[in-house]
Amino acid sequence: MELNYAEIGKRIARRRKELGLKQAEVCERAGINDKYLSCIERATSIPSLEVVMRIAIALDTTPDEFLIGSVFLKSDEWRDVAELLRNMNLPS
Repeated sequence: MELNYAEIGKRIARRRKELGLKQAEVCERAGINDKYLSCIERATSIPSLEVVMRIAIALDTTPDEFLIGSVFLKSDEWRDVAELLRNMNLPS
C-alpha cells in the first residue's frame, strides 16, 4: 500500500477546519514550524510518522484518520501506542 500524501494533507486540513483551528494554532500544539503544516497540507513536504502523530494529538484524533482515512483505534489506545513509539530509542 502506497501512501497518498496529497490525501493525507487534505485530511489534516479538513480535520483542522472542522475544529475551527488556524494552522498556527495546530503548529503550536504539535510543536512544529508554522510553515511546515502548510507544506504538509499542500503535499509539498512529506511528514515523518512522529509529525503525523503530533498533528493527530493536536487535532484530537488518531494517525489512521490521516493515513488511511478512518479511525480504527480509540484515542486513548493510540495515545498509549504513540507514547511507546516516542520513547523508543533509534539504533545508533
